[in-house]
Amino acid sequence: MSGSTTRRGGVGSPPLGVFVVDAELARRWIVEAASRIEEQRDYLTQLDAAIGDADHGVNMQRGFAAAVATMLSSPEGTAGSLLHDVGTTLVYRVGGAAGPLFGTGFRRIGATLSEAARPDGEVLLSGLRAGLEGIQALGAAAPGDKTMVDAWEPAVSAFERTLHAGGTTDQAARNAAEAANAGVEATLPMQARKGRASYLGSRSIGHQDPGATSTALIFGALERVIRRPS
Repeated sequence: MSGSTTRRGGVGSPPLGVFVVDAELARRWIVEAASRIEEQRDYLTQLDAAIGDADHGVNMQRGFAAAVATMLSSPEGTAGSLLHDVGTTLVYRVGGAAGPLFGTGFRRIGATLSEAARPDGEVLLSGLRAGLEGIQALGAAAPGDKTMVDAWEPAVSAFERTLHAGGTTDQAARNAAEAANAGVEATLPMQARKGRASYLGSRSIGHQDPGATSTALIFGALERVIRRPS
């Protein structure tokens, strides 16, 4: 089984050293993501002011704060059900296109985890890829369009390469976070072809995509909670 993250033992717990996406990890992931987005709220809004509606940071902060509250109100939930509920909350609480896109991503992740008896690193990879596919189906975006896909797609690819090369889940998460950050940087010279930014044409060149930036914050949060399981 992929992964080397240590979990505490106990009745019903996986053996020490076996990586499992459990409810505790799901909660910590969203809490960490919400914290990072809150810290970067003004920066995200600044990025969006250049090529969008100047509300991305505020919308994402509000949505993830609501997602944390949703999770904390479901103490008996599984990782899959919690992340599915997070996605539903984001759909309704994050304004603009970001809500349905990020919400769909998390709903797909949650659905994938719910199908597995013991979701390990490979199942998490499947969930992350399902999230990407859902986002692309909804937004009709491809890599190079200057959207969140430009961070999510390389993150998933890096996660997959690491696992399939024999790496552990924490290594895969670290490489995914690094790839997402590199994807953000790669949006700078792109001309936007989707969303509000596409209306600017060549004037969108030289600006960092806010959706890709939020995506990198989310993958960075995932890397941290996998690397530090307690």
